[in-house]
Amino acid sequence: MPTGLLMIPILLPIFGGIGMIILKQHTQRWKNVYMLTITCLTSAMIIGILLWGMCHGLFLTSADAASTTFVALRFTGSLNFAFRIDGLGVVFSGLIASLWPLAVLYSFEYMEHEERRDTFNAFYMATYGVTLGIAWAANLLTMYLFFELLTLVTTPLVLHELTHEANTAAKKYLAYCIGGAAFGFISLVFMIMYGNGAVFRYGGALDMTQAAASQELLLWVYVLGFFGFGVKAAIFPFHGWLPSATVAPTPVTALLHAVAVVKAGAFSVIRLTYYCFGADFLRGTWAQKVVMSATIITIVFASSMAVRQQHFKKRLAYSTISNLSYILFGVTMMSPLGLVAALTHLVFHAVMKICSFFCAGAAMHRSGKTYVYEMEGMGRKMPKTFACFTVASFALVGTPPLCGFISKWNLGRGALEMGGLAYVGLAALFLSALLVAVYMLSIVTKAFFPKDGAIQYESSDPGICMMLPLFLFVVLMIIMGVHSAPFVHFFEQIAAGVL
Repeated sequence: MPTGLLMIPILLPIFGGIGMIILKQHTQRWKNVYMLTITCLTSAMIIGILLWGMCHGLFLTSADAASTTFVALRFTGSLNFAFRIDGLGVVFSGLIASLWPLAVLYSFEYMEHEERRDTFNAFYMATYGVTLGIAWAANLLTMYLFFELLTLVTTPLVLHELTHEANTAAKKYLAYCIGGAAFGFISLVFMIMYGNGAVFRYGGALDMTQAAASQELLLWVYVLGFFGFGVKAAIFPFHGWLPSATVAPTPVTALLHAVAVVKAGAFSVIRLTYYCFGADFLRGTWAQKVVMSATIITIVFASSMAVRQQHFKKRLAYSTISNLSYILFGVTMMSPLGLVAALTHLVFHAVMKICSFFCAGAAMHRSGKTYVYEMEGMGRKMPKTFACFTVASFALVGTPPLCGFISKWNLGRGALEMGGLAYVGLAALFLSALLVAVYMLSIVTKAFFPKDGAIQYESSDPGICMMLPLFLFVVLMIIMGVHSAPFVHFFEQIAAGVL
């Protein structure tokens, strides 16, 4: 396979977004067909490349890196703007390729009466290509550039409503993400100095003959990089942008909170930990304790805030913050089992959370109500929507046989294997599961079992464009729970350094 093909699915949605602006005079129906075609074609190309590469062993760590890397631009020495797919890239790109077309389909009905729809669709499409660039980056420099670009292309989506609240949220989003990227840039500079061009390599890219003499400095750099890239994963205390960003339309918040931005943050932290500095270099150091403590604090803090929050989407936003730190908690175990747990929750949480956000968006869109206490009796008016929300809620709690149970089980196994501080993290997971049951199932109870005399608002389930993705997400949550073995086996191969 010519490595230059890797650029096509990255550039196609970006230029497709530009085309959306150029073709703004056409009918909305035609533009919907155009957008869905570009998105599905991109996903088909991604899946085709992944399947072809898997069949021919291109993603194995033993494969010739030079023959599977596309260098788009050479800077100096070993510093390149380059792309390559490995096992971790397969996971992230496969995830976004599976969920993005469904998000686009959902957006058609949701955004039907919105203004500035062409601009929204243009940036929505471009975000797809930029996120894929992060997934397929061959080195830290390339990933960092796309990481910054992701902030720029998603800011107009947060700003879409052009209200004072949207303006404030967009400014906060920019400030947090650009500030975090500055810390990430520090780790990039040091990885170029100590890591042979910062090329991703499982086990770490550091030149240990140089790194040994500067271990303490590099540990500080890692902590800065962890929190820098972790801003997009909403690690405490840099989480404030995420609840504010719920002012954006639901198709945006679902991607921000489930697929694109937050998962790009978690993905980047995995790259930094396992593919740049290396788990062996970090394990047992004070730096590991600092970052793991941050994830534990975030899990408990965000779950507690979700219980208190009455705004529907902001409650789910705090839930996202907590669950992202589940992923980061697995990462900070610095072990193969911890990485398996992190990847499991990265994928499974994406499906659970995008489903719950889309259900919330459907309820708010159809009823005009935005607060949890306003959901009284809504389940009787929108039974299909809240049935899907109920499944997503039980999955987030970790109820078997749904997929959330599998990822939490793996996190528990990893914590028990590590011991020490991880036991505190395990206790935080149990407490968080209890709080998840409170803040998610209380919505289900209000929706289906209203108090006597509670007002039931005039509403109904949305149309097929919004309902079809919800049904498919429910099916995925069940399948990934009942037949999780292929997913976990693939993640184990990545954690073993095979892929």
